[in-house]
Amino acid sequence: MNPQLFLAFMVVAVALACTPGVDWAYSIAAGLRQRSFVPAVAGLCGGYVIHTALMALGLAALLTGMPGVLGWLTAAGAAYLLWLGFSTVRSWRGASFNAGPEETPAPAPDSQFRIFCQGMGISGINPKGLLFFVALVPQFVSPEATLPVPVQSGLLGLTFVVLVAVVYSCVALLARKLLHSRPGAARRVTLASGIIMLLLGAVLLSEQLIPWVSAAITRS
Repeated sequence: MNPQLFLAFMVVAVALACTPGVDWAYSIAAGLRQRSFVPAVAGLCGGYVIHTALMALGLAALLTGMPGVLGWLTAAGAAYLLWLGFSTVRSWRGASFNAGPEETPAPAPDSQFRIFCQGMGISGINPKGLLFFVALVPQFVSPEATLPVPVQSGLLGLTFVVLVAVVYSCVALLARKLLHSRPGAARRVTLASGIIMLLLGAVLLSEQLIPWVSAAITRS
């Protein structure tokens, strides 16, 4: 793999991972509402592993040529974000870390698995993540390199997964540390995270509904 291309990819990937968005909102909410944020971050990374696998297999490029499928995926992802945002906003009053670890009951295993699946749904169902891999990664792949193109694509995708794992873990940990003794601030941040999810879900859904409504009006 070309070292210069890889370094350039690292710079771009770090910048993107450090850009606040719905992944950050979910990481912060998990850091405030759950005893461990690891399942949430692992779920988010799992979604990007799926995107990496699709890209390496060439399925991502195929899906981008099927706007109808992408439209339905976007609508499903938007509905999922709306549901998660509503759930977060509804429980924002419980975001507090006044109690010590010995006073906080450990979450049930199925709860940990549910948190993991929610994180995977956020990053995995979002077709914009798929388009990100299709549009960005090929720019840093060298056809003249020793490694085959699918292998280079997979390595770049997994590098991004490692980067987001580090960044999202730091985001969740900092949120917990900074707001540990500030229950009021913790509740406000959790509420803001839920609102961000709701807004992004509404934007994604409107992007799909507006063309459908316009087409229906035109036909009528």
